[in-house]
Amino acid sequence: MPEVQFLGHACFRIRGRDGTIVCDPYHRSIGFDLGRPTASIVTVSHHHPDHDNSSAVRPLRDRVFVVDGPGEYEIGGVLITGVRTFHDQVKGAERGFNTVYIIHLDDLVFCHLGDLGHELTTSQLEEIGSNVDVLFVPVGGGETIGPALASNVISQIEPRFVIPMHYAMGQTNFDPPLAPIERFISEMGLKEYTAEDKFVINANALPEDEEQTRIVFLRPIHG
Repeated sequence: MPEVQFLGHACFRIRGRDGTIVCDPYHRSIGFDLGRPTASIVTVSHHHPDHDNSSAVRPLRDRVFVVDGPGEYEIGGVLITGVRTFHDQVKGAERGFNTVYIIHLDDLVFCHLGDLGHELTTSQLEEIGSNVDVLFVPVGGGETIGPALASNVISQIEPRFVIPMHYAMGQTNFDPPLAPIERFISEMGLKEYTAEDKFVINANALPEDEEQTRIVFLRPIHG
């Protein structure tokens, strides 16, 4: 049963039987400290300091395998597919490329959108696939999608679970500033929410109603 922890900003640690992955580790310049998490794999969606501090991640064993860019990767039983997207709505002309990662771990499918800046095209959706169990989606706007576009992208992918990320939680040096999580909550029509320390998902006990997406709020753990 994989366990998901939110390390702050857009960074998550996914621990499973076949491996441990850290997605988009950030540099302390954003306003808080990632610490020194351990993992066997790191994914980097794009090369900005708030997403590519792979050197902060310590190896669980001999080394950390860094996945950086589109393509197919298989590391110790973990299958990862990187899909080329853009960091803006003008095909990368303003902020360059972004890589969305689809991670197959312990019979489950996780999708980390990185700093996606647009709604997905038909071909990108085909590469991502129609069986995403857990979607990590930016919701704070600024240099990525905000609440309204995040809602649209969630409808495009139709995951079982959504975990929001990349919203205002004390980060500095963001211009324009990120929106607070409450704006996404309002956009999704939620009246209240409860944040958890971790999310444990069992492939053998998934919700039977595949058409209903559940939103999971995680409490960030960072220095």
